[in-house]
Amino acid sequence: MQATVAEALQRVPGLAGLEDRDAEALLGAAALLHLGAGDAVFHAGAECRHFLIITQGSVRVTLNALSGRSVTLYRLQPGDTCVLTTSCLMSSRRYPAEARTETPVSALAMGRSTFERGLEESAPFRRFVLDSFSRRLAGVIERMEAVALTPVEARLAALLLALDRGGSGGVQITHQSLAEELGTAREVISRHLKRLEGAGLLTLGRGVVRLSDHAGLRAIADEHPCG
Repeated sequence: MQATVAEALQRVPGLAGLEDRDAEALLGAAALLHLGAGDAVFHAGAECRHFLIITQGSVRVTLNALSGRSVTLYRLQPGDTCVLTTSCLMSSRRYPAEARTETPVSALAMGRSTFERGLEESAPFRRFVLDSFSRRLAGVIERMEAVALTPVEARLAALLLALDRGGSGGVQITHQSLAEELGTAREVISRHLKRLEGAGLLTLGRGVVRLSDHAGLRAIADEHPCG
């Protein structure tokens, strides 16, 4: 394996069980891709040609409707594989959604024939692919369940609290980005934010939401837990 590919492989704990012979055969032909922030990884309708394993950075996968609305399906972090990519490779279907980098990203890209040979010949690689697929699929189902069954305001409160990881009270995000995260319209998010502001739970600024009452927001989020 090239040194760069071998180094990238060390960042994927799920492949630690690969024997040297399998790693050489499967990943020796793999390419190490480098993408900038905001680059497209794949588009809806595109043919799937490679199995990707993220080794650095973050990728956001979104489903876009003809109405112009979009919903974030999931994010890929180091060590992750894409459930849509796996599904499309195994079914020969085209991508139903799109993916774009949020930060500079590095990924191992394995051609279709190498991917299929790995599934057939390497039990550790097969376990890695199927485990990653099942975990990501379960996450997508939970997310869609939350979109369908949990009130927007509860999900909005939970998201704002999650984004305010440092407890600073200030979340740098637009109403449109919040709408995409929660699978709804920007106007719906703006309406709920105004209501929460009127209740004294937060204040709105240009591109920023300042949380004033974490406990109050937590009570709203916990009233209808998102999965």
